[in-house]
Amino acid sequence: MKAAVIVFPGSNCDRDIRVSLRKSMGKEPLMIWHQNSSFDDVDLITVPGGFSYGDYLRAGAMASKSPVMREIIARANKGVPVLGICNGFQILTESGLLPGALMRNAALKYICKDIHLRVEANNTAFTQGYNAGDVLRIPIAHHDGNYFADADTLDELENSNRVAFRYTNGLGEEADASNPNGSQRNIAGILNKGRNVLGMMPHPERSADAALGGDDGKRMFDGLVAALS
Repeated sequence: MKAAVIVFPGSNCDRDIRVSLRKSMGKEPLMIWHQNSSFDDVDLITVPGGFSYGDYLRAGAMASKSPVMREIIARANKGVPVLGICNGFQILTESGLLPGALMRNAALKYICKDIHLRVEANNTAFTQGYNAGDVLRIPIAHHDGNYFADADTLDELENSNRVAFRYTNGLGEEADASNPNGSQRNIAGILNKGRNVLGMMPHPERSADAALGGDDGKRMFDGLVAALS
């Protein structure tokens, strides 16, 4: 398996994803600067978290116009898997690869803590390492993680099994108290129609080593290697 990590000015999780991918793949991923309009063929493209362009204008909006995004959109449309985490999720919505938008957290505060997720869809390359219904503990770290879409889009996501993860409590139960940012329907991650693009706000790359407090995220990267090798 060959993977790429896209690096924008303001990315701060690109090295974390690099380490997680290296542990699972056994080799280094490519680190691709955002101004590169072409790069080698890869089996997986990751768009990391951080504050691309300082979140000026709107989180992810400026990064979505970077030269590299034209290539990512073209490859995604051909079926290459693309994983966007946190700011990467914002970039994928701003670029039109995923529907909806990420707004300011309901409390209008930056949130950094461990939360619980329930796996809703495990029939993808990203989630095949889990069982549907598994409850994961994974960190979040964002100010603009409040997922919004119109009712028709939300219904389409639900009806086509494209909600990948949902915020819950530790028992896997949905509740207002377990929704850290106000996301509609407790949505924490979604898929595109082709199921080869995943955007999620929580950070699996920060939960990929038991020495750092948990390895629920490592199962995602191990599953990707198994699916794409």
